[in-house]
Amino acid sequence: MAKLVHSMIRVLDEAKALDFYHRAFGLEIADNLRFGDFALIYLRHPSSPFEVELTVNFDRKEPYALGDGYGHLAVVVDDVDAEHARFEAEKLSPGPLRDFKHDGKTLARFFFVSDPDGYKIEVIQRGGRFG
Repeated sequence: MAKLVHSMIRVLDEAKALDFYHRAFGLEIADNLRFGDFALIYLRHPSSPFEVELTVNFDRKEPYALGDGYGHLAVVVDDVDAEHARFEAEKLSPGPLRDFKHDGKTLARFFFVSDPDGYKIEVIQRGGRFG
């Protein structure tokens, strides 16, 4: 059976990306592989073996074009209201809190935030489908 292990994104500024993912989601460096012209940095939270792989191409000077095919990463949290307030206090520029309804009932409560490279991350209240 297949097991998802990581999702890779390309980042322009390694330090900014590491700072964002640490402050926003508590991700720590699990591995940092340096090569001549690029680095692969794997970030992980203690609660999950899934990793975010940051690819840093050292000669890259311009931001990456995200294109129109990228959607978003998603994380679940115990208290989305508290996390939203924390993101605001950390000056991470979270979007507004939203209630996503289906048949008149809240399916999910969430907000989006963008990392320094413009990748969207959805922060969802734990519970229901997103246990």
